[in-house]
Amino acid sequence: MTYLITGGSGFIGTHLSLALQQADESFRIVDKAPSQTFPERVALVDILDADRLAQALTGETIFHLAAEHRDDVQPADLYTRVNVEGTRNLCRAAALRGINRIIFTSSVAVYGFVEAATDETGAINPFNAYGRSKYDAEQVLRAWADEVPLTRSLTIIRPTVVFGAGNRGNVDTLFRQIAWGRFLMVGRGENRKSLAYIDNLVAFLIHTAQLGPGVHLFNYVDGPDMTMRDLVSLARKTLHAKSGTGPIVPLVLGMALGHMADALAAITGRTLPISAMRLHKFTRTTTFTSHAHHGFIAPVSLHEGLQRTLQTEFLNPQPRPVFHTE
Repeated sequence: MTYLITGGSGFIGTHLSLALQQADESFRIVDKAPSQTFPERVALVDILDADRLAQALTGETIFHLAAEHRDDVQPADLYTRVNVEGTRNLCRAAALRGINRIIFTSSVAVYGFVEAATDETGAINPFNAYGRSKYDAEQVLRAWADEVPLTRSLTIIRPTVVFGAGNRGNVDTLFRQIAWGRFLMVGRGENRKSLAYIDNLVAFLIHTAQLGPGVHLFNYVDGPDMTMRDLVSLARKTLHAKSGTGPIVPLVLGMALGHMADALAAITGRTLPISAMRLHKFTRTTTFTSHAHHGFIAPVSLHEGLQRTLQTEFLNPQPRPVFHTE
């Protein structure tokens, strides 16, 4: 099978490409940014350019990863233009090229804030433009699949927070604050979080390429969920051989500081490392589950994935894949 990866120059795409290479699979990348790891395999195409996108598509299976995903994307309508209209362009191009399998990385952001473990039947209630655009993209893809339901295969994967060496997301931010001695625990940390290790997510993406016609929907999460207290304690023990979370700031005081930081950011125009929204996310329970993974077994335990990340990033730095970060 030949694979095509949109957004293949990014974090997930580069790890996916490496896994396909290791399995001796044929693949190409379509991305508006060069691939620093696989420069010879990338076609520089923006998915908003419908004509060039149609020309660039090849193979039997598309991994659709290309998206605007940062929290600070401006203007905000870029989420819709790239994530929704770009996906519409991809569907039209796939139809023209006779490609009948698309595997799409959506996001648990489509559910919004959740309190209890939420599976694929959870209510759709995104709290931001990114989550709304991901769900709208899912509907575009479903329409594509429904046009030829006996032939086309669509897999929608909604990962929870993805982490791994080199990823500059929320987990990395937390670990860096702990490593640099700048972390203060806000709240008691009893809220639980779902996480997904990059190597496991990539293995699951490849695993779903065997699914037949129809629409297949999965959350992706590596269990068991962890409390923030346990996650912080694990990082402190690994990085500094210290137990517990260290000093605790009461939640009310922490949120007040977050709102003060928001006001200062608005006045100065600077992006600060603390905000009320970040603290809100940090202190809430957001857990997810999946009703079925079709026999998939994650190759790495969550605990081992966390240890590998801490070791590679901080304690025993190792060469890691180079990928586009925007």
